[in-house]
Amino acid sequence: MTSSTDVQAQAAGNVRTLKDIGHALCTQAAKPSTGLTADKNLVSQCERKFSDAAEDNCGLEGKTPIIDAKGRFAPAARACYRQLSQVLQDTTMMGTVASACCQCAEKRGCPGTGERCYENVSRQEVGASVLACLSNQCGEACSLVMPTSQATSGEVRPVRQQVRRSSQLSGSL
Repeated sequence: MTSSTDVQAQAAGNVRTLKDIGHALCTQAAKPSTGLTADKNLVSQCERKFSDAAEDNCGLEGKTPIIDAKGRFAPAARACYRQLSQVLQDTTMMGTVASACCQCAEKRGCPGTGERCYENVSRQEVGASVLACLSNQCGEACSLVMPTSQATSGEVRPVRQQVRRSSQLSGSL
């Protein structure tokens, strides 16, 4: 029979193992598609979310090591891996779509910067005042998420359609 201390130690060890690899995984996920170095703000955000996901989902109640003796992930940890994978996928999306835009917005003093900027820009949920600043101050860096005016009618396409069309053309995202 396993003692309570052993179970707690195994659960803590599982979480610690994942936290130890979190920085490397987040650094890779936070590299913007146009840059060679990771976005430090996005790395910090990812590490915090990765750590939270590991703590919330990956202890496995101390019943099973997260990684076996052969270096394989435990089948019982599927929910854990899904959560960690989601954090990394979200970070990759934000690095691709929002990193350059949010870095520019912060440098230029636009409203809505910080962690919310990455999430809002990557989801195309930017308010009018933020959109105006991004357009005026960071047009090039934010071009992927900026609405474009149509030459014939002068109408503005919603941001969501712009990004959807861009991703279909490029084959990414």
